[in-house]
Amino acid sequence: METKELICVNCPMGCRVSVTIEAGEVLSVTGNSCPRGEAYARQESIRPMRILTSTVKIDHALHRVLPVITSKDIPLDMMDAAMEEIRRVTVDAPVKMNDVLIENLLGTGADVIASRSMDRI
Repeated sequence: METKELICVNCPMGCRVSVTIEAGEVLSVTGNSCPRGEAYARQESIRPMRILTSTVKIDHALHRVLPVITSKDIPLDMMDAAMEEIRRVTVDAPVKMNDVLIENLLGTGADVIASRSMDRI
């Protein structure tokens, strides 16, 4: 049996949460003051998820790179592979904010989208 201590980041309360884990399963969560804290602690203890922000190369634009973001959280343990995939991408201007540049990144269900527009020059 293992116990993890976390500080919840889902609201300004910053509750100190204890999670008891056995055989990869959460047995109990204590210290949270709301249901969001429990959900956060369960997810963070078993398989943390994060939004990925980065840049991709862009041709024929004012800048050399375009900022991008995933449409939803992806597993933290897949970040390196996700970045490898993103580094392979070069887009051609023009690009509009929220254009999907990579669909279903590594089978996560998250798309990589442009987080700003960039005109062609």
